[in-house]
Amino acid sequence: MPTAASPATSSAILGTPTSGTQPAPIAQSSVTRTAPGRILSIDVLRGLTIALMILVNDPGDWAHTYTQLDHAPWNGSTLTDFVFPNFLFLVGASIIFSLQSRIARGASKKTLALHILRRAFLIFAVKMLLNAFPYFHYTHFRIYGVLTRIALCYLAAGLTCLVTQRVRTLGAITAALLIGYWILMRFVPVPGLGTPTHDFPILDPDRNLTAWLDRAVSAFTQRTIHTGTLYEHTRDPEGLLSTLPAIATTLIGCLTGLWLRRVETPASTGTTVAPQDCHSERSEEPPYFARTTPAITPIRCLNGLIASAVLALAAGLLWNLTVPINKNLWTSSYVLFSAGWSLLTLALCYWLIDMRRLNNTPAGKALLWPWLVFGSNAITAFVISNLVVKIMLWIKVSDSFSTTGKPVTAWFWTYRHLFARHGSTEVTSLIFAVAVVAVCFLPNWYLWRNKIFLKI
Repeated sequence: MPTAASPATSSAILGTPTSGTQPAPIAQSSVTRTAPGRILSIDVLRGLTIALMILVNDPGDWAHTYTQLDHAPWNGSTLTDFVFPNFLFLVGASIIFSLQSRIARGASKKTLALHILRRAFLIFAVKMLLNAFPYFHYTHFRIYGVLTRIALCYLAAGLTCLVTQRVRTLGAITAALLIGYWILMRFVPVPGLGTPTHDFPILDPDRNLTAWLDRAVSAFTQRTIHTGTLYEHTRDPEGLLSTLPAIATTLIGCLTGLWLRRVETPASTGTTVAPQDCHSERSEEPPYFARTTPAITPIRCLNGLIASAVLALAAGLLWNLTVPINKNLWTSSYVLFSAGWSLLTLALCYWLIDMRRLNNTPAGKALLWPWLVFGSNAITAFVISNLVVKIMLWIKVSDSFSTTGKPVTAWFWTYRHLFARHGSTEVTSLIFAVAVVAVCFLPNWYLWRNKIFLKI
């Protein structure tokens, strides 16, 4: 389970090189590899994303929320619809830096594969433990969910990048996932319902292949292990089939991580390895991911991020004409459109933080610090937010606002008495959500101050 990092190992866990971790020279070559430098903008953006995820998940009153702080009812998108794909995008980018850092410390492919499997399993296990808390209603467990999707996408993308980090290969896999999912949703008949666009509208909420498969899987798990429910009863926004394009989102993040790794920094100058140096007949475990691509300047990296963002946004909007942008089904058009915004946001952060060095100024440090705290233990922050909600919904208190005379949840009591005494509005609902984010920040701050980084 999660472990605390000692001061001596905390820098290694964060992915920065430590003394004594440089690999030995490659056989018959005087060129050595160095651990990749850390991209601070990824850490900051991950913290911003997890804070926003908590914010949009926990309003004081779901009947009073700003449009952009709630999901689109079906087709279309809001700011909230870009939060989860942005997190998966950053998971993909982080996979590249994590693998490269562990490889630089001498980890074998077998060790890395076991590490990926272990982390994916633990993330899923935490999800199931959250299901059980505070009541153990086994028959009502929801197997799907945000953490389940993160675990599956991390597992698939991690193992894929362990096999290959060739840009063309990863790009081909990503394209195959997006086109394949589009073909399935557009042309494959749904048993008992008919063919999309002929017997029912494409992306009908309940009459589509994804929803049908979710119901079939739920029925199977109920028969066999006697549990498994769907979030929307007839479908699930984190269902099985729609995880395929979500993996594509993660792989786009991996491709972005490979692009960022090409940036020439003082730590990486002169470390490019020639292709012939990457294969030694005497080596039992060759440096299988030594960099063979030429280094690029930060400005070229920034331009590449912006150009890719524009192309992804345009492709997503064009595909939207035939298959609408839809977060619930994670459509292929949604993958490209959301990836475009992720790339554009990362480009902005990269320019401000890694190029302009915003963090080197007092004002910049104060501005970035909260998001670095959140980003250092992102999954922990998300789990804490779930526990806060569950505990406040579990505790019951008497309340004069109650029309039935029965006790109400601590969540309702706190909102009505501390935030919405004069009526619930979008403003009071938002302020309550900000307060929840602040409460979840405090444990992360404690971990940060004590250099504890929980690795699930």
